[in-house]
Amino acid sequence: MSYEERALAFRCGGDTLVGIASVPAAPCARGVLIVVGGPQYRVGSHRQFALLARHLAAHGIAAMRFDYRGMGDSDGEERDFEVIQDDIRAALDAFVGAVPGLADVVLWGLCDGASAAAMYAPGDARVRGLVLLNPWVRTDDGVARTTLKHHYRDRLRDPAFWRKLARGKFDYAGSLASMLKLVRTAFAGRAASSEDAPAALPERMRQGLHAFGGHTLLVIGGADLTGREFCDVAGSTPAWKRLLSAPRVTWRRLDGADHTFSRRAWRDQVAEWTREWVVSW
Repeated sequence: MSYEERALAFRCGGDTLVGIASVPAAPCARGVLIVVGGPQYRVGSHRQFALLARHLAAHGIAAMRFDYRGMGDSDGEERDFEVIQDDIRAALDAFVGAVPGLADVVLWGLCDGASAAAMYAPGDARVRGLVLLNPWVRTDDGVARTTLKHHYRDRLRDPAFWRKLARGKFDYAGSLASMLKLVRTAFAGRAASSEDAPAALPERMRQGLHAFGGHTLLVIGGADLTGREFCDVAGSTPAWKRLLSAPRVTWRRLDGADHTFSRRAWRDQVAEWTREWVVSW
């Protein structure tokens, strides 16, 4: 299907933001707004976001990618992913305005872009779906536990580790010191938590996903520590388990894939999973 790409400039908090909409020739009722994880701009690592938007548009699904304030070609001061809610709303307004007939929107995000999308979605009725790749729920104690659980297990399965060990080139002291530091960090985080403390990022993410009534597609790279940390968090409490086992939540895992799905086969699979899922409900 043919499509065209339109450069958009729109306002947010007194600044001008820039986006690119990929619009199919035929009318479409559902579109995908790509929320960029930082710090990077709208093209994405390995041109992932540009290629995703074009793949969707070629299959009849409008897509838009944009630079939030302080990134790429957009004006303003650089900002953290937790304070780009106004940027997402402004981009969504511009997207709906640029594509006549667009009735609802899916937010698509990688890493902290996924986290920003999940926390934004409950507050905008136009958002009917979320596609979240390797969502960022990073805490110091969380990454320490994930590293202890996955990194050392993977090393024991790695033939290169055993060859290094056999040649006497393994740094016993350094590895032990690193592991003990991770253990201290993992248990220190648990000990420091209390009911009076502000909700940590994982809990804010859970609250956002719980409040969102639409469909969610979760895509996890099997070799990515961020994705593994999210999976560990998702299985950590009954509340998380209930939330992410609901019928409206779909899981996909791409074994061997890294954080940004950097190989062409991985990128293309993610794009096709996205297309199939967007038109499935």
